[in-house]
Amino acid sequence: MSETNTSVKVDFHFDVMCPWAYQTSLWMREVSERRDIEVNWRFFSLEEINLVEGKKHPWERDWSYGWSMMRIGALLKRQDPSLNDAWYLRAGTALHVEGRKAHDPDVAKQLLTEIDLDPVLVDEALEDSTTHDDVREDHERVVNLGGWGVPTLVFENDQKLFGPVLIDPPTGDKADRLWDLVLGWLEFPHLFEMQRPKSDQDMAAIAEVFRPYVEARDWNTVANPTR
Repeated sequence: MSETNTSVKVDFHFDVMCPWAYQTSLWMREVSERRDIEVNWRFFSLEEINLVEGKKHPWERDWSYGWSMMRIGALLKRQDPSLNDAWYLRAGTALHVEGRKAHDPDVAKQLLTEIDLDPVLVDEALEDSTTHDDVREDHERVVNLGGWGVPTLVFENDQKLFGPVLIDPPTGDKADRLWDLVLGWLEFPHLFEMQRPKSDQDMAAIAEVFRPYVEARDWNTVANPTR
């Protein structure tokens, strides 16, 4: 699995709301350009997986932060998968780096213009009820595989990994090295978890990287325990 010349296809499931997935997506784009990796950017809803009993499902709301941003991506993906990638990068950068409220419909329209797309696509995505189906199908696929969050990578034969989880996405040779380690993990199907404990210094570094996101978000973070 670790041969560098082997073509690999991977589904990268994300929610624009997630700061961890955004950081990992930067590494994924870097290494996919350096290696023969075909990335399919697919959806997963933190709002749905963390839904509180009695609350509406995201597809039952007129506008739901992460879910609606992914509905825009779903509409774009039908036209060209690269547009979904570009939308995720622009919206993710706005929220997690620039501290802009990408989850606000008016801001979402501005962000589309910044990647030379028509802002009316926001309205079109919301008016097309089948965009719910696209997001929900991707989400349920991960849940049915036992997944609970993002970033989740799904490889051929439905091999899946949660992560890598990081705040300083490597570039260059280091990006390649991390990719080889990820592929190496697939050789051990019953290696379920390995985690680095976080020190106070680590938590401070995470807080600094996530500061734009924390200041821009309009929701409380919910973290369910892993299975």
